[in-house]
Formats: sequence, C-alpha cells, structure tokens
Amino acid sequence: MAADPKSLLTVQEYLDLERRTETKYEYVAGTVVAMVGASPSHNRIQTNLMVNLYPGVDARGCEIFGSDMKVRIERLNIYTYPDVTVACGIPEFTDEKPAALLNPQVIFEILSPATETYDRAGKFARYRRIPSFREYVLISQDVPMVEHYVRQDNGTWVWSAVEELGDSIILPTLGCTLALSKLYARVTFPTEESEC
Repeated sequence: MAADPKSLLTVQEYLDLERRTETKYEYVAGTVVAMVGASPSHNRIQTNLMVNLYPGVDARGCEIFGSDMKVRIERLNIYTYPDVTVACGIPEFTDEKPAALLNPQVIFEILSPATETYDRAGKFARYRRIPSFREYVLISQDVPMVEHYVRQDNGTWVWSAVEELGDSIILPTLGCTLALSKLYARVTFPTEESEC
C-alpha cells in the first residue's frame, strides 16, 4: 500500500511529534507508525534478557539499552525502536531530542504476531545497512525458540536457532552465553489444543 505523499512527514516533523507526545513512533520514509504496548510475556523476556546480559556486556565496556532507545539508520533515514540494543565502545547519538543511537552492534527483537514478519524481513534488511551492526537475535514469546544471525568478516550472515529450554546461544560480539532457561524464566507458553 502506497502512502499519500501529502501525508508524509519530514524528519523534523517526526521529531517534533515525538517531543509532543508520550507515544513512540517509528519513522520510515516519511511514514510514522505508532508502537503498541507489549504483552506480559514480552515484558518478562525483555527484563530477563537485560538482567542476564548486563554482567557480560558491562565487563566488555558495552552498554545495553531497552525499548525506549531509538536507533537511527542513517543511510535510509529511518528511526526504529528495537526491543533491546547493545552498543560497544563509545555509543554515538544524534544531536536530536530525543537522541537516537547510531552505532548498535547487537539488536534483539521479541517476536509477536503483529510484528514478526516485519522483524524478520523488513527490519533485518534495514538494520543490515548499519555499519556497526554485527548480530541480530529474534526471540519467540509463544514457544522457546531463539534465532541468531551473525555477520561474518566477508559480510555474509550465518543463521542458527535453538529451541529447547536447556539450550544456550553464544553471542560472539559480547563474549557471553545466553541460556534459554534464564531468558524464559517466569514465561508461560500457550498450550496446544489436543485434537480429538
């Protein structure tokens, strides 16, 4: 569906909108999309992720940001709100208010039925335009499953997935391991309906 060119916002209009309201909006080529609230499972996973990543991230001189930290994809003039973002070294920000992160290395998205397709395809394709971006992690909230993409030295991406609560993923950029049992602590999964 094409957007009406008359209703497209400039970057400045988008930034003004974000300053005037408490609602978060993503910005893609003049179109703004309001971000909706998250489920209890989504919030538990996000909290577990940040708590369990923090010691390793901090020890490496990296910084972890939650879903209120906007990321700007400069090459495409896009602003987006990942669920969790990690920047190593000195984080670089836009001078706008509110500021947006420019140099994420690792981005985590917690999948929901409303965002899964976009997170898998659209967002990932756009994030790959960020020169500092090295790892992308997609976390299901309906079943224990984590998909992990790692950028290789030649620019290709290698995919892997883990699907058992006893499994872990290794995050090479951060030098740490994330156990699914800790990631999914206190998360209940929908039960499958039995067929008769």
